[in-house]
Amino acid sequence: MKPIDTEAPMRLAVFASGGGTNFQAILDAVESGSLLITVALCLSNTTKAGALARAERHSVPTAVLNPRDFEVEATYVEALMNVLDEHGVNFIALAGYLRKIPAAVVTAFRRRMLNIHPALLPAFGGKGLYGQRVHKAVLEYGARWSGATVHLVDEEYDTGPIVLQEPVPVLPGDTPETLAARTLRVEHRLYPQALRLFAEGRVTVEGRIVQIEEAPAASPEIPFSNS
Repeated sequence: MKPIDTEAPMRLAVFASGGGTNFQAILDAVESGSLLITVALCLSNTTKAGALARAERHSVPTAVLNPRDFEVEATYVEALMNVLDEHGVNFIALAGYLRKIPAAVVTAFRRRMLNIHPALLPAFGGKGLYGQRVHKAVLEYGARWSGATVHLVDEEYDTGPIVLQEPVPVLPGDTPETLAARTLRVEHRLYPQALRLFAEGRVTVEGRIVQIEEAPAASPEIPFSNS
């Protein structure tokens, strides 16, 4: 793969294994003009992913690569990197993607790959904790708060530096389904916001600490005058 042009405008690949509602939130933000990036690719590990249909409806190129179809990881990594290169991808967002990203790809996209997790990491994260399993674990533990976390991806599950978090209350009588629905509304707002910060160059990372620059203040309007 060619070196990633980190100075170029963001060309995003979204990786998804399921229905892709967070992918839809990103598409909506782009189409509304609130997120000034190009969604260059939707990639899945399965042809059954609803996210692929969403991509087609929005004229976003798609690709399906299942790591299980490759005998060795190196061959899969090569195929994946080639697809990303073909589409000029310089940033990745994982949106319900249920395969671990190979270390070589993490290295290539270091600090340019995000994931969203339906809990307040580092709580209720790690291998096997995704989707409804997370919300079930939160309720069984008796936690009063859950939430959503956008974090940078590293070589382990859900351990990368945290970019944005927002709490979500756990209410009496909650089920995994009701908690998931309440959390998902926050995810749909938080993920485009995090991508916007990176697209605008407002994020710096030192070790595990993510610093976000304030948005530039709008220039005051100068009253028009004929004099």
